[in-house]
Amino acid sequence: MSFLPISKEEMEERNIEQLDFVYVIGDAYVDHPSFGHAIISRILEAHGYTVGIISQPDWKDEESISVLGRPKLAFLVMGGNMDSMVNHYYVSKKRRTMDSYTPGGEIGKRPDHATVVYSNLIRKKYRDVPIVIGGIEASLRRMAHYDYWDNKFKRSILLDSQANLITYGMGEKSIVEIADALAGGIDINDLTYIKGTVFKTKDLSVAYEPVILPSYDEMKEEKLMYAKSFKIQYDNTDPFNGNVLAEPYDHGVFVVQNPPQEPLTEREMDDVYELPYERTYHPMYEEMGGIPAIEEIQFSLISCRGCFGGCNFCALTFHQGRIIQARSHESIISEAKKIIEMPNFKGYIHDVGGPTANFRKPSCKKQLKCGVCKHRQCLTPTPCKNLEVDHSDYLSLLRKLRKLPGVKKVFIRSGVRFDYLMEDKDDTFFREMVEHHISGQLKVAPEHISDVVLDKMGKPKNAVYEKFIEKYWKINKQKGKNQFVVPYLMSSHPGSTLKEAVKLAEYCRDIGYNPQQVQDFYPTPSTLSTVMYYTGVDPRDMKPVYTPKDPHEKAMQRALIQYRNPANYELVKEALIKAGREDLIGFGKECLIKPRQFARGKNSGLKGNSNNNKDNKNNKNNKNNKNSNNSKNTKGTNRENRGKNREKSNKISRQNKKSKKRR
Repeated sequence: MSFLPISKEEMEERNIEQLDFVYVIGDAYVDHPSFGHAIISRILEAHGYTVGIISQPDWKDEESISVLGRPKLAFLVMGGNMDSMVNHYYVSKKRRTMDSYTPGGEIGKRPDHATVVYSNLIRKKYRDVPIVIGGIEASLRRMAHYDYWDNKFKRSILLDSQANLITYGMGEKSIVEIADALAGGIDINDLTYIKGTVFKTKDLSVAYEPVILPSYDEMKEEKLMYAKSFKIQYDNTDPFNGNVLAEPYDHGVFVVQNPPQEPLTEREMDDVYELPYERTYHPMYEEMGGIPAIEEIQFSLISCRGCFGGCNFCALTFHQGRIIQARSHESIISEAKKIIEMPNFKGYIHDVGGPTANFRKPSCKKQLKCGVCKHRQCLTPTPCKNLEVDHSDYLSLLRKLRKLPGVKKVFIRSGVRFDYLMEDKDDTFFREMVEHHISGQLKVAPEHISDVVLDKMGKPKNAVYEKFIEKYWKINKQKGKNQFVVPYLMSSHPGSTLKEAVKLAEYCRDIGYNPQQVQDFYPTPSTLSTVMYYTGVDPRDMKPVYTPKDPHEKAMQRALIQYRNPANYELVKEALIKAGREDLIGFGKECLIKPRQFARGKNSGLKGNSNNNKDNKNNKNNKNNKNSNNSKNTKGTNRENRGKNREKSNKISRQNKKSKKRR
């Protein structure tokens, strides 16, 4: 096999006069099953349809959308593997400097709100050709939603894009059903019955017993109406017990969401991942520097999809659903053997997992018949009594992969749900994970240590994480390992006041952890946490929730976690004073920062805290002092530089050394 056609010349080589589908994508063309466009295009090809790819067209040029001509059946549009706004902007709304899904990492090769822009470009050129939009951007914006970047409450992307249909979620079943219907002569506007799709209509009788949501105008006028609407949507994301939902708009228009497509069986999952992917980017990108994103996934194996973890800041519930779908061992091992044969494979399988690595089956037996519980999460606030905890299948898979000729190590990097692991009464997996599957550092996501914030995050109480860490150190010691933990922490999540942020800083102090990066809460479409951020209430109970929105407060919360960074001194000091925690400013071991006096005068030396020299903006000789080892006035600075070097090389070691002492 080869890559799908990207030009008229390649169509002619395949004797294709007119393509069935033209697929417009915001990413570079990478034919690998970690990319949504690769899966959908190969699925269609396997069902006998011809597909061509237009990658990152020039949205300022109408002709860029017509390079493959008019498709027989429809245009497919996908903004990319990420929402185009997340791809373009940091949480601060500053422009990113790199796009890992573009040749050479170049930024700016796709527009903001790419799905809408591409679809409108198509509609301008081809007025009557059906347009089906999909991917993460369309999936999470399928109903009215809050857009953080524009700070606006927006309509369904179906309306703004002028598309005919949305296929949401992973979409393998729905896209084939759509293709077969169109090939059979059914009009696109009559496709109102397909699971996993969203359509628009003025005749609500075509929808089966719909639940009517608040109208767009009502939600735009009153934020609490949006919170109520979202809770209904959140409770109807299951393919077995989800209802049809209808969202009213002006002029009698309804945007109607059908229940999600049913989860793939193991055989169907295997079929998807055994399609003839080229497993790399199109060769045309080689001279442009390749596609950076391939480095993260080319030696990794996807074993499952879906997640019943229930994190409120994560959109997986809305996109992949809560029911776990897994591949067979045989399918995964077959793919591993293909990886082993790659010329640049060095013997290390980087990951075996999915959204959560140690989820390999539904959380309870009833889910595949009755669906997931609408009003109960599987793991939080405490594990459900029906939760089935079993790592034996995943452990068996890892053992088989370890034995493959040419494999030196098999790592787990996609994240382990530690609360699920702690519910397992059998320690075998925990022990073998420590012994064989950690590359020196285990990355876990406690996210916070305040139970108040953890509740709003949909995470377990901090005590569960503490027990996990204690057990982790114990097993490491028994195995003679010196492996560390890198905890992911988040600042400014709804529920986090300065008081909670100070608690998190004290925790970092106690374990000796100095994070180089901190994730500030990022409000992305279709998460419970984003609804809290926008409406000021928790949709689960409609109670008010404090939400840090002021950029300065968010900066203070972020700085508290990185209180050791001299550049953060003033922010940390201000935060501690506002939080009434001036007891943490001093010379004691418990203090986060020391009091200091700014030096005065053109040539004055450094007094007090050695960090002052870096922060004193009035010192014109600051840069010279920092770089000179001979200056009489740089003893403090040199100590600081030496300390930084030691800290950079030993940051994880210090963290874990202090954590062990705490035990």
